[in-house]
Amino acid sequence: MPQTTRKTVAASAIDKHVYKVFPNDMNAQDTVFGGMIMAKCDRLALVVAERHSARVCVTAAVDSIHFRAPAKGNDTLLFSLSLNRSWGSSMEIGARVEAENSYTGDVRHILSAFFTFVALDDDGKPVDVPAVIPETDHQKRRYDNAEIRREGRLATRERLSR
Repeated sequence: MPQTTRKTVAASAIDKHVYKVFPNDMNAQDTVFGGMIMAKCDRLALVVAERHSARVCVTAAVDSIHFRAPAKGNDTLLFSLSLNRSWGSSMEIGARVEAENSYTGDVRHILSAFFTFVALDDDGKPVDVPAVIPETDHQKRRYDNAEIRREGRLATRERLSR
């Protein structure tokens, strides 16, 4: 699919996907296990990537995972993910996770992360995906910032390959 094809951010976004925290989600510190949150983000980012590309996608990179605050027992996690930008066969998806106290309604931003996915054709080779149409000021800022992060990823890969 050539990059001349374009899709809006909203066409593939996930807004406030709900996950209720239970005792089996807790770590030794009695907070939610970060690996579980990361795995859920990766799965949901895959949904965003495949909705956007209409192709099988694979995770190519995960960067800038920031745990901002812990989630606790009885919290409800709210996952919001959207496509920030695409380049050829790759796409950057941003994730934001909030923890909501189900009893008080208090909401805390607990995690931000960025995932890069690559779309594959039927032979497992990278294939072009639609370009992204950012519509809101927030989406335009995320679109611009995605290019900065991509330049950093590519520069790091280049430096490490020497």
